[in-house]
Amino acid sequence: MDRWRGRVALVTGASVGIGAAIAKVLVQHGMKVIGCARNVEKLEKLAAECQSAGHNGTMIPYRCDLSKEGEILSMFSAIKTLHQGVDVCINNAGLAHPESLLNGKTDGWRDMIDVNIIALSVCTREAYQSMKERQVDDGHIININSMSGHRVVTNPDVHFYSATKYAVTALTEGLRQELREAGSHIRVTSISPGLVETEFAFRLHSLSPEKAAATYGSLKCLEAVDIANALIYVLSAPSHVQIGDVQLRPTEQVS
Repeated sequence: MDRWRGRVALVTGASVGIGAAIAKVLVQHGMKVIGCARNVEKLEKLAAECQSAGHNGTMIPYRCDLSKEGEILSMFSAIKTLHQGVDVCINNAGLAHPESLLNGKTDGWRDMIDVNIIALSVCTREAYQSMKERQVDDGHIININSMSGHRVVTNPDVHFYSATKYAVTALTEGLRQELREAGSHIRVTSISPGLVETEFAFRLHSLSPEKAAATYGSLKCLEAVDIANALIYVLSAPSHVQIGDVQLRPTEQVS
């Protein structure tokens, strides 16, 4: 990880859960981390924790609503002005609404598309352009995907969400192909966790917190730091190694 020391990483959805764990570990490795989310208070708290821990890197909070392209573009413009540009882009932000295919609300479907697919694609495009204009040829784009991007479980609450994650799987491979065609050495990786104990299930089942608690209580889940450690493995790979997808589940998880 020495080659990443002092370089700039953007982490979307950095205020809680997996995003916060990723931001912390990158700061520990000496990176300058732009952590974005809508809740800037949580970002500022995380930045203060990183600073008090005395790590070599820094965490810079940035408020951004990823469902609005204008805010994403403004964020990349600010990063260019203040920090030259992005060397590592980690598309972590994602959400799920319990909207089935037969009875789901269109607004819920659209919300998932806007964040899980469109925002990820806009951030990817802008990160690539940032690297290209500065002739950064060793950058890395990492999509925090899901095992739901590789199989469909028998739960109608997550069928549309799963479709958005299948899209991330296709986008990651398509991006890899376009980068190779462009003669770029920028790498792209998808990290696909199974069940991780975060706030995710409580947001999905916001009207039924006992259902969320039962989800996490059914087995020993992954922890957010497990995903962060997988990301460090990806970033630490030698330049000739292209890691396409890392799939990791709790040992006890069936599907």
